[in-house]
Amino acid sequence: MAHPRTFDDDDPLLARLRSIALALPGAQEKLSHGRPAFSTQKVFAYFGGSTREEYAAGLRPPRVSVLLEPDERLAMLAEGAVEPAYLGPYGWVAVDLDGADWTRVAELVEASFRVTAPQRLVAELDARG
Repeated sequence: MAHPRTFDDDDPLLARLRSIALALPGAQEKLSHGRPAFSTQKVFAYFGGSTREEYAAGLRPPRVSVLLEPDERLAMLAEGAVEPAYLGPYGWVAVDLDGADWTRVAELVEASFRVTAPQRLVAELDARG
């Protein structure tokens, strides 16, 4: 059974996230569990990231979920990021996009890309300067 879509394709926050994620080498977008996912060989960002409680209540706050190195993950949780349902135990964190610092969002998406992407794509990103 397919998951229902949990986003609006015209969402300006999604548009901004798309522009950041799809600018990375080899990045593509796919639909995963009813929401946009950005990946190379592995997913590096999801548009969404409800906690278990929010998910159970049917809430879908505008967030981006990213996979970070352990130290950076802990720092983000201390700054107010949350553990997204199902992904949190695997090292993912979700950061609010409503009123976000988009420079920081871009840094987090890039950091997640670096954790998940093949080395040749990371090298391509580094070569861009």
